[in-house]
Order: sequence, then C-alpha cells, then structure tokens
Amino acid sequence: MSLSLRAGLLTAALFSGAACAHFQELIPQSDTLTPQSGGQVQLSLTFTHPMERGPAMAMGQPVQFGVVGPQGRQDLLERLTSTGVDGQQAYLADYRVTRPGDYLFYLEPAPYWEPGEGKMIIHYTKVVVEGFGALEGWDQPVGLPVEIEPLSRPYSLWRGNLFQGLVRHQGEPVPFAEVEVEWRNDGSVTPPSDGYVTQVIKADANGVFSYAMPRSGWWGFAALLEAEQPMTNPQGEPVPVELGGLIWVHARDMN
Repeated sequence: MSLSLRAGLLTAALFSGAACAHFQELIPQSDTLTPQSGGQVQLSLTFTHPMERGPAMAMGQPVQFGVVGPQGRQDLLERLTSTGVDGQQAYLADYRVTRPGDYLFYLEPAPYWEPGEGKMIIHYTKVVVEGFGALEGWDQPVGLPVEIEPLSRPYSLWRGNLFQGLVRHQGEPVPFAEVEVEWRNDGSVTPPSDGYVTQVIKADANGVFSYAMPRSGWWGFAALLEAEQPMTNPQGEPVPVELGGLIWVHARDMN
C-alpha cells in the first residue's frame, strides 16, 4: 500500500470518527408505569453514541433537569446523582409517580465542546413516561428552545409503528429541519457500514417528520439546528453552536 493511500485512509478514518453523531440520552427504566410495577422510575442521563454503544463523553453539571406532569412543573436538579459511564461523568435520577398522568422529563445539559467538529453542542432532551393508564398530557410543550412535539403518542408503541414529530424552534415550526435517528444498541446489531449507524431524515415544509421503527428498544430523534450566536470554547475562541431538540421513544415487540 502506498504512503499516500495510507494517509488518505487514515484521514478518512479520523474524519469518520469525528463525524459520529452525539446523542444526549435520557432513558427511564420503563416508558409505562402500572399499579403492578409501582410508581418508582430511575432515569439515566448519558452523553454518548447510542448505536455504537459509546464511547460516552463527559457531562458537565446540567443547567436544567425537571418534569412536567399532573402536579405542574418540578425542578429535579437536586435529585441528580453522579455516576460513571466509560469512565466519564454521567448522572442518575430517581422519581416516584404518585398520580395518574403523563410525565415529561426534560434536560438542558451543560454545553459540550467538541474539538473534532469545532463547535459547542447543546442537546435539549425529553422523554415521556406514562403513569397508571391516564394516557393524557403527552403532547403538551415543555418550552425548550428546540423541541420535538410528538404527533404520535410517544409511548405504548409497537415495533414498526410510524413515529411522527414536529420540529419547533422558539415555538415556531422549522421547515425542512434535519433529524438524526439512532437506535440504542443492546449489542445484538452490528451496522454493516457507517451509513447505518445514524439514519438521517428531513422534515417537510411544515416541520413534520416521520420514521417507522424497525426494531424494539429505545429510539432517539434529534432535530439539529445551528444557533444564531456563537459561544466561546475552552480556549476562549468564538465557535458555532449546535442546538439539538431530542425525544426518546420506546418500541415493543408483539409477543
């Protein structure tokens, strides 16, 4: 193999690694709580590459973490406990559901500096947990700067169901927004090539996107926009900012 070809392959490999999609995970033990399961739920907060099963990236102290539910909005920052994933900072949180209804957990993480892409990353993330069969409240907005409004109920989904969402920025629909999709790999799937790791779809002129989930498990949908204003990186330089609006939904097999 020639030196120039080796250099080209190395450059391609480095570029491919730098371009891996980042997903902020906010994963509950279950998206549905019943009287039999009880109301206790633990949520895992990890910044990682879900389809590739890592590696995780260090999270700073979150700016916001809370829930919108039947009791209104609750700040849950003080319930976060530190944990480690792949040797990096991550978080856990415990919450007890005491009233029937849908619970919208949301997270604003600390800005993350990604030197490989030369930008800061902020992924506003949410997940909906259904409590005790009330089946209402899932479509209310949390009020995040970038947010996916579910048009399909984001729980009690079968594998193969079509999930639809509306991308909003400051409350307004985003025409033709780019949405990245990844499955939270349990180790049972090896992507045949890089293109299978992150699925990419575009919203339509009204900001609406659709995706049929081909496998059971957790699916992350990330609508990505560039912020109007730059931020300062750790070296004190102004850099662009990737804003993400994420939602996690779970699909089950019909056993």
